[in-house]
Amino acid sequence: MKQISLDLKNGEIEVVDVPTPSIRSGGVLVRNLFSLISVGTEKSAVQLAQKSLIAKGRSRPDLVKQVMNKIKTDGLVATIKTVKQKLNEHMPLGYSCAGEVVSVGEGAEEFKIGDLVACAGGGYAAHAEFVFIPKNLCAKIPNNISTQEAAFTTVAAIALEGVRVLNLTAGETVGVIGLGLIGQITCQILRAYGHPVIGFDLNAQQVNRAIDLGLKNGVVIGAGDPLIASNNFTNNLGLDAVIITAATKSNQPIELAGEIVHKKGKISVVGDVLIDIPRKIYYEKEIQLTVSCSYGPGRYDNNYEDAGIDYPLPYVRWTEKRNLQEILRLLAEGKINIKSLVTHVFDINKAQDAYNLVLHPGGEEIVGILLKYLPEAKITPTIIYQKEPQKFQSINQIKVGLIGVGNFAKAMILPSLSKIKKAVLWAVADTSGQEAATVIKKFNGKYATTDYRRIIDDPDVNLVVVSTRHDLHAQIVIEALKKNKNVHIEKPLALTEQELEKIMAVAKESKGRLMVGFNRRFAPQIMLAKKMFTQSPPLMIYARMNAGYIPKEHWVHDLKQGGRIIGEACHLIDLIRFLTGSRPTDVYATSVPLGGNVQNQDNVFISINFANGSRGCVLYTSLGNKNAPKESIEIFGDNQTMIIDNFRSALLYTAAGVKKQKLFSQDKGHFNEFKTFIEAIYQGLPSPIPLNELFESSSVTLKVLESLRENKPIHLV
Repeated sequence: MKQISLDLKNGEIEVVDVPTPSIRSGGVLVRNLFSLISVGTEKSAVQLAQKSLIAKGRSRPDLVKQVMNKIKTDGLVATIKTVKQKLNEHMPLGYSCAGEVVSVGEGAEEFKIGDLVACAGGGYAAHAEFVFIPKNLCAKIPNNISTQEAAFTTVAAIALEGVRVLNLTAGETVGVIGLGLIGQITCQILRAYGHPVIGFDLNAQQVNRAIDLGLKNGVVIGAGDPLIASNNFTNNLGLDAVIITAATKSNQPIELAGEIVHKKGKISVVGDVLIDIPRKIYYEKEIQLTVSCSYGPGRYDNNYEDAGIDYPLPYVRWTEKRNLQEILRLLAEGKINIKSLVTHVFDINKAQDAYNLVLHPGGEEIVGILLKYLPEAKITPTIIYQKEPQKFQSINQIKVGLIGVGNFAKAMILPSLSKIKKAVLWAVADTSGQEAATVIKKFNGKYATTDYRRIIDDPDVNLVVVSTRHDLHAQIVIEALKKNKNVHIEKPLALTEQELEKIMAVAKESKGRLMVGFNRRFAPQIMLAKKMFTQSPPLMIYARMNAGYIPKEHWVHDLKQGGRIIGEACHLIDLIRFLTGSRPTDVYATSVPLGGNVQNQDNVFISINFANGSRGCVLYTSLGNKNAPKESIEIFGDNQTMIIDNFRSALLYTAAGVKKQKLFSQDKGHFNEFKTFIEAIYQGLPSPIPLNELFESSSVTLKVLESLRENKPIHLV
């Protein structure tokens, strides 16, 4: 299918062929008919991408600060790699569209094939021939509304939410500063609800268009006096409320809004403006200022948007979805006029012309720019980019199929694989067709797909690397091992003991090898520690992970995905298992009580006993400062001590004295891990991590949760 892609490195806009998104539970697959270009938002994104690296930094000082902190903790080389990886990404554009449902996922049965729907959401409602939309981000289109009009629904919902946050009462007068697309719709919504409205804009064309659409009072800033006009409009009472829908780096809209509202007036900020509040006027008038968040309650809440968990209507009357439905109602009843806001329509193949117009209007009036799609577009879950890739010169090369292209895969897995000559990237699967296509083209692979089973069933693929969300790990591993594939699965291996037992049973019968991404075993300093303490049991080991605070809305806190202990603390549990070289016998975990910024499983102390008498302790916390080093390992045994700081530096204390070791950049063992595993496949050797150790590390991690639940030590059989 065709999709618009923005190159974040140079700002180029491309219409690319990518695999169609796969249908998933809780949503629908939609064949787009129209999508709306959000002129302000998308123009800003393109202009930022077109800037030089230095100019990008000046525009985003917050990101520069993050980069500087990362240099301090991870080193310059590792930071440069991360920055380059981010800049080399491609971003889908668009967040408001309308089309026809062609497939319905489990749990989204309120829709049926053939329904026409309005769709919302950045990353979902993109400029593409097909889009996957979660059920809470789409709404059915009434029969008397065209899909061309319905494509504006999301942007109109932004305007509606800007009205809602003011909690207006009947008859209150409202001013709208900024009469672009959202401002035009805002004026119409206010009139539909019976509010007297006056509009302000620097552009006379925008003011005239609003008047043509029914606005009775409009002021061209600079040609007329907004304060005098507002006083005349309100019989010298001043406006009850102002909605700012302008987009500017200037503070002028904030200042103007303060001048034209009366004492105790209300201001809603919808547009991207500088919010530098002039204290005197806001203080003297006791002005209430509210920033409106996108298109309503539910925005940025993964449980609402991705998982489809709705807010109860009696307590949250207007959510994202209900705002979408209300806009469609207003359209159906003729209360707002969208058709007159359409100034341009471009075929998807002419998208570059559309963005040239956005970036260089040349005096041409621009309000609503639509992209049009062919209704006969075909679903293409797999796209072959090279039938016979020249890079694959040897039949003995390990052909890798990568399933899941998240940040970790792009930052760690792909760079590691690219350095290994005996392995080549053959295929990539991801729920996002654009992500899969971008990666496979960058690494000159054969095909990209949104159906991961295509990779598992491919006889040419002899190594399946899995880097998906955690809830899919066990399922994919089992399917791949049953096909006798070699499998590298990013941790965790399983989310339940039942899954773990099934995997072990299949792994013992499979001709393929199983490897889990416990990369820290392969870090240079850990390999040195293993040699140093080989003859030294028992050991005492303390491992600390300053994991950092993550907001509760983030998916890592979703227990359906395992949570942070299973997802990350497992690294340190396996590391201690590796260093002791012994079977764990008991585990006991305690946690900090929940409350405030303390999330479930964020702050845990884990004690592990081993059969050879060794003891290990894991401190996993989100309470520390993120500028401090993330990890520290302390190993004690046989009159020797080794302290590893963030996998960059180490202190070795022996009878001969103290030795310092420092690496040029942080090395957590990702490259060595893949190199060792691929070498084992190439030479027909067993997996570098024996099955029993994979099972033990994974089992202990699961027992940590049991210990936390039951508040007692757990004995391991």
